[in-house]
Amino acid sequence: MKADFEKKNLTKKSENIAAWYNDLVLLADLADYAETRGCMIIKPWGYAIWESVQDILDKQFKSDGIKNVYFPALIPKSLFKKEKEHIEGFAPELLSIDSIGKEKLKDPYVLRPTSEAVIDKSLAKWIKSYRDLPFKINQWCNVFRAEKRTYPFLRTTEFLWQEAHTSFASEKECQEMTLKASKWYQDFYEQYFAIAPYAGLKSQSEKFAGAKNTYTIEMVAPNGKALQLGTSHNLSNNFSKVFDIQFLDKNGKKQYVYQNSFGLSTRAIGGLVLTHGDDWGLILPPKIAPLQVIILPIVKNEALDNEIINFSKVIFDKLVSCNIRADIDLDFKHTLGYRINDWELKGVPLRIEIGQKELKEKQLLTVRRDNFEKNKLNINNFQQNISKILSEIQNDLFERSKSQRNNLSTNADSYEEFKKAIAEGKFVRAFWCENEKCESLIKEETKATNRCLEFEEIEKTTNGKCVYCGKKANRRWLFAKSY
Repeated sequence: MKADFEKKNLTKKSENIAAWYNDLVLLADLADYAETRGCMIIKPWGYAIWESVQDILDKQFKSDGIKNVYFPALIPKSLFKKEKEHIEGFAPELLSIDSIGKEKLKDPYVLRPTSEAVIDKSLAKWIKSYRDLPFKINQWCNVFRAEKRTYPFLRTTEFLWQEAHTSFASEKECQEMTLKASKWYQDFYEQYFAIAPYAGLKSQSEKFAGAKNTYTIEMVAPNGKALQLGTSHNLSNNFSKVFDIQFLDKNGKKQYVYQNSFGLSTRAIGGLVLTHGDDWGLILPPKIAPLQVIILPIVKNEALDNEIINFSKVIFDKLVSCNIRADIDLDFKHTLGYRINDWELKGVPLRIEIGQKELKEKQLLTVRRDNFEKNKLNINNFQQNISKILSEIQNDLFERSKSQRNNLSTNADSYEEFKKAIAEGKFVRAFWCENEKCESLIKEETKATNRCLEFEEIEKTTNGKCVYCGKKANRRWLFAKSY
């Protein structure tokens, strides 16, 4: 285990997680604060992670027949207002443009908080027959929401995301797509981000404005708070009726289409930092890391410097030939300690150090970022061993996340137990009668919100009593404070 020391200017995670998080986002070169209130600048290292997210999910979407498009960020307010529940749900967060120069606009623009309204206006023109269905599109874009309290990646006034919008002839197909998208997100977080989330159904009061049902991916932060990392919405035909999206079925009759939308944003990067960061910086799971291996040549003797560098380049070429994302750090203007600390802050999963000893013995010294374990590898079969170590890091990070999630979750059968567990910073499974009044009072008294009904709980009909009112309840729902 690494000797205990403090990174310069990095608050300890255990002492103040909020300060630690803000410090790490800046020190790891993920982002910087912008001049625009509540906004951030995503720097190359942070954007490289987002590009990895895009690459993985874009392939998943396209394999299902979803095609990329782009719609304007400016939406006429009159158009946005057409779906009453939708506008009411987003009203507190809307940003609008009321004038151009000195000219007052008769119909102000809304900066898109989401794109259902503007997309549905076009779908009404594009979908005319059952032959046009299913219709599946996605856009990678920016959205705007006026957050009162902002944190880089977690909550910002402007952020990046993908939003897919799919249309079907039947509600059955629509629901199947809704659940499929939710499973995509769950698998993505588990397999690539090494995060063990909860996945399930949102309550009616917590669902997306205008949807029939919303399914969510909920991360358990290290302080026991909830972070929503992706949602999939069954919109049924609620929006198609408002925007008159109809098609002629096989019998020549007009029908309203059934729709689904689902999205995941740059908040995912915030969840990654919170889950896997430590007192020495960020830890990136190998599958999502822009760089999986960093090679550090250690130069001390001018007579051997070129040999060490050339040997490092040979190692680099062999790693790249095996599709391992690697780079060589040739920044000799800084000390070795500085270079090591910098890559540890950025979270590169594995470091290879090559000095005079390694050159002489034809060995590589590897250092894992997650636990600082050191290994010496013979260069004859090092590629296989590197791949094995990266796989172990990925698996170990996921198991660590699962253990953290489980340790921060509990059941409560009485309201006193519920309040105590919430105060201790835990996710709580509790019977709830599914009456919105009880849900609202729980939130008012404990600040805990209803996060979801886990998928494995949806079909259950257990005999229980509501943790708040004591009336009959059949299912345990997850509650937690929001991050």
